[in-house]
Amino acid sequence: MVEGSMTQGAGQGPEVERTATLRDFRVPAYVNETGPYAHGAHPAETVRPAEEAYPDAYTPTERDLPVINRGDTVQVTVDPASVPAPQPANGPGPLYVVGDVHGYLDQLVQALQEKGLIDSAGRWCAGTARLWFLGDFTDRGPDGIGVIDLVMRLSAEAAAAGGYCKALMGNHELLLLGAKRFGDTPVNSGAGTATFQAAWLLNGGQKSDMDRLEDHHLQWMARLDAVEEVDGFLLVHSDTTAYLDYGDSIEAVNDTIRETLTRNDADEVWDLFRKFTKRFSFRDEGGADAVRSLLDTYGGTRIVHGHSPIPYLLGEVGSEDGEEAAGPVVEGPHVYADGLAIAMDGGVTMAGKLLVQRLPLDA
Repeated sequence: MVEGSMTQGAGQGPEVERTATLRDFRVPAYVNETGPYAHGAHPAETVRPAEEAYPDAYTPTERDLPVINRGDTVQVTVDPASVPAPQPANGPGPLYVVGDVHGYLDQLVQALQEKGLIDSAGRWCAGTARLWFLGDFTDRGPDGIGVIDLVMRLSAEAAAAGGYCKALMGNHELLLLGAKRFGDTPVNSGAGTATFQAAWLLNGGQKSDMDRLEDHHLQWMARLDAVEEVDGFLLVHSDTTAYLDYGDSIEAVNDTIRETLTRNDADEVWDLFRKFTKRFSFRDEGGADAVRSLLDTYGGTRIVHGHSPIPYLLGEVGSEDGEEAAGPVVEGPHVYADGLAIAMDGGVTMAGKLLVQRLPLDA
């Protein structure tokens, strides 16, 4: 496994048509944006650990993680007797986080219902609960736009019930935005000519998602925050220290990334995407120090991330030949880096598990 390798690649096979799901989620007309949220800024003077070692020719168009073909989406039966998430007598509701979804809408619906966050009709039923998605809604799976539609709708429903449903920006949101905005425009990749379109296809871009991508989806993705701190948990998408390049507070990072996207410069957006495809900063020797550098700067006592599938973090990689009888076994989040990091990407794209987890872990 190459240290700091990019998003796990997925060769572009036959086009994946939109798969029929148990329900068809639509965004109501009144959902235009999620609105600004208060940022808990925690500036601090820290010594940043040595940057991960990347080859000079590093570029996200290189596939160096194994490709594991999951096949089509799995239809699930929704249990109408799900129990709503527990509600506190007072104060904020329970906190939940969701790992990478990558277009697997049915698995997301099932996981949210198992936690009592949505009912049998796919509607928010968790009252004052707080739900955070850690990014990567599209690509590889069959219905990324359906996933975004669901998250946007739940955001409105949760807010009306006194809770919230919010989302962070993943590298695949940056990739989809870039593919839509810049297409085949050449960018300076540091290793020759690259394009967002080529990188999107290489990393599991689905024609069905691009065909259904509308302006309100693009606006929603472009406004997503990259970092948040909630109840002592620092929430990010990628297991990288690259966030430190964009500011010394949560507010500064989020503002810098939004400003970069607003300027709409292909090379700038590519550099942003490239940095957020980096991974494994917390895994090996020095990983705990890398986590501490982020916690010391932005606040929190533990970091929660997606991006790198737990089987890869554990070295349990699969075969491209499909010879293994079963996929990786993922029972829940992976805690590592001296207990400071919680990984939430259960590897749904490789027949793992789409994780929805209440925090703290012992709640």
